[in-house]
Amino acid sequence: MPDTAYTADEMMTVAAARMLRNGAVCFVGIGLPSAAANLARLTHAPGVVLIYESGTIGSKPDVLPLSIGDGELAETADAVVSTVEIFSYWLQGGRVDVGFLGAAQIDRFANINTTVIGDYKSPAARLPGAGGAPEIAASSGEVLITLRQNKRSFVEKLDFVTSCGHLSGGTSREQLRFPGRGPAAVITDLGILIPDSVTKELTLTSIHHGISVECVLEATGWPLKVSPHLQTSAPPSAEELSALRNLQGIPNAG
Repeated sequence: MPDTAYTADEMMTVAAARMLRNGAVCFVGIGLPSAAANLARLTHAPGVVLIYESGTIGSKPDVLPLSIGDGELAETADAVVSTVEIFSYWLQGGRVDVGFLGAAQIDRFANINTTVIGDYKSPAARLPGAGGAPEIAASSGEVLITLRQNKRSFVEKLDFVTSCGHLSGGTSREQLRFPGRGPAAVITDLGILIPDSVTKELTLTSIHHGISVECVLEATGWPLKVSPHLQTSAPPSAEELSALRNLQGIPNAG
């Protein structure tokens, strides 16, 4: 049954977790992607294989890792290999089904920025940077992206392109011959956006319970397209919330 007491971030994390299929090999980013991927593992997708950039394969953390170097990842992994092997054999070798990424900024074609806010040479804020995200975005079978939706993050033009999504839309990604299919969905605290099958422009296909279309449009820095078949996300179940809060070390209210 759904639980009426949940936060927007919990709804976003649950919605993102639901998109990860059982048995998939998933290259996971730290933060929101890690929360969603581990929630999927603890609920509907127990057979998912989680890979982290530090070289851990099949990690099953009891609590969310603070970084890719968190000992919890290695201690609970099926195997630990070198970073070179993770990227060259697993990722570039076509053995990763899903890349799960976060972002600071995203544009209408799901290109993402995790490098700087403002001018590169004199930024207003310097972000954590690329890490392995450009390779994950390029080589994973598909990519899921999760971030909070507002006009600071959903922008008409990125301050810096860290990782390629669908570039300028249409067939532009295919023309560069990236091996992966690119972003399949963007999951936010307001709804779910899916690239159009032809133009590759992000389209609002689902809003979360209690969120209006007008709210999503207002939080987007470009004229967002809305699907004529717009759906509403199911609220988190009690099981999903309990598993997520246990991961985060938050006592369940019951």
